[in-house]
Amino acid sequence: MQQDIHDGGAGADRHPAEPARGIPVQRRRTPAEAASEPPHPGGRAARRRALAARRTRRRRILKWTGGLAAFALVAGCGGAYYAYQHFNNNITAVKVQLGDEAERPKPVADALNILVIGTDSREGLGREYGDEGSTGHADTTLLFHIAKDRSNATALSIPRDLMVPVPECQAPDGKTIPGTARTMFNNSLGQDGRDPGCTWKTVEKVTGIRVDHFVMVNFDAVKTLSTAVGGVEVCAAKDINDPDSHLRMSKGRHVVQGDEALAFVRTRHAVGLGGDLTRIPLQQQFIGSMIRSIKSSDTLTNPAKLWKLADSATKALTVDSGIGSVDKLKDLALDLSKVDSGKITFATVPVLDDPADENRLVLKQPDAAQLFSMVGGDRSLTGPAAGAAAPEAPAATPAASAPAAPAAPAAPGGAASAAAAVDAKDLRVTVRNGTGTPGQAQQTVDRLVAKGYAKAATAANVPAAATTSIAHPAGKSAEAAALAAALGLPAEAVKADPKLGARDGLVLVLGKDAPAAAAAEAAATPATVPSEAPKDLQRVQGDDTDACAK
Repeated sequence: MQQDIHDGGAGADRHPAEPARGIPVQRRRTPAEAASEPPHPGGRAARRRALAARRTRRRRILKWTGGLAAFALVAGCGGAYYAYQHFNNNITAVKVQLGDEAERPKPVADALNILVIGTDSREGLGREYGDEGSTGHADTTLLFHIAKDRSNATALSIPRDLMVPVPECQAPDGKTIPGTARTMFNNSLGQDGRDPGCTWKTVEKVTGIRVDHFVMVNFDAVKTLSTAVGGVEVCAAKDINDPDSHLRMSKGRHVVQGDEALAFVRTRHAVGLGGDLTRIPLQQQFIGSMIRSIKSSDTLTNPAKLWKLADSATKALTVDSGIGSVDKLKDLALDLSKVDSGKITFATVPVLDDPADENRLVLKQPDAAQLFSMVGGDRSLTGPAAGAAAPEAPAATPAASAPAAPAAPAAPGGAASAAAAVDAKDLRVTVRNGTGTPGQAQQTVDRLVAKGYAKAATAANVPAAATTSIAHPAGKSAEAAALAAALGLPAEAVKADPKLGARDGLVLVLGKDAPAAAAAEAAATPATVPSEAPKDLQRVQGDDTDACAK
């Protein structure tokens, strides 16, 4: 039986067109009723005050409704912003440790970046979804950027199989969890006791974009939220039969909810190339459709549906303590409601196959850096993409898709003419970490790839070194000088190593001065925000009703 939301108004003579049980019908008084009504205490002034109060209450109700619609921007796997104090106890809030503020990316005034983590935790779900009792990892992650003028938003999907450095972080009990120089992104949560704060720090390190808040949801959120809105319309371009996700769907459009909705967002083996990159567009399609469902008049004008939606969703939310109350979520939701669905762009971070493991991914440079710069610089992705396409198989190696290498910068020590002839894209550079700080080698590789050194790669760490050095074999002094110039290193950092053969590349050993040098380079680089997105960026707009699972 549907539960009443309001008391009273249930008389037998109710108007037959009454829209919902328990909500009294408003009608105009007849002249006779108006004449017979006792005078309002206080005269005309009091009546004006009472009328103003009623109008204020109506405006407040409309604001609550608009705020609820906006919650979908942070509903990667479910979640809601609904401002009734009744739901305050539903929300789970945690305090995360983000480390030294000086090491975090700088904020863009008034812009918002919300990290949405969909965890694959099976805790409390039994054996139905496999891996019973698993604490869960960062299985589905989106970074929602809301522009400072609230005219547009961007949702970046971060593949779970992306190889990244995970920085040192603190567990909820205060225990320090060592960083990992190179691991799958989804290990930033759950692995070794890592909490959402570890994923938060990882995203900031990888993207250079400051995160303001996080929202985490689990499998159950997809089921309950999709059911609460009465189902979410999705599309399949072909028949789908995936025994792993338990999705069986015929070609065409369908309205899914509950277990079928969860199966849709989890399926990957029966669509596209069978991997995470072809599952991401399904999730983007689902989220965009859910946003449209929640903003529809059928949802916003149905008090019972709104109640069920908010009650179901907030029970599945885990958020940071900065937005750990209904009042704070409500304020944020009202802000987000200003973004039109058609101005929300879903995009996937550009990646390539990992040369070391075809089942893993690495950032595709300079495309990834270009995208991160646009989002971090509050530049909209809304609009047609030149050559945009659904994600296909990534190139076999970074070198295969690497951009033409830039002309090498002038080398120190008078080697400018030799350095100019260096072809960086074919030069092998091995980076070893001697800083004592995890993750520095991979960060340096990312910088080098962005500079055109497509064959740069990490190797085992070395004992602590005071200064950074570049070792080269005989005949490659010009290449070493060019590399030193690209990194802003002095000429004395370059040394010949007789142990290296003619077929060997350069060996870059990072010393304890490397982090400071990288920071100085970043500070000296003009903060130019790209005006266009990468050419082949996978993206879809929030109001696209033609997206179908292929």
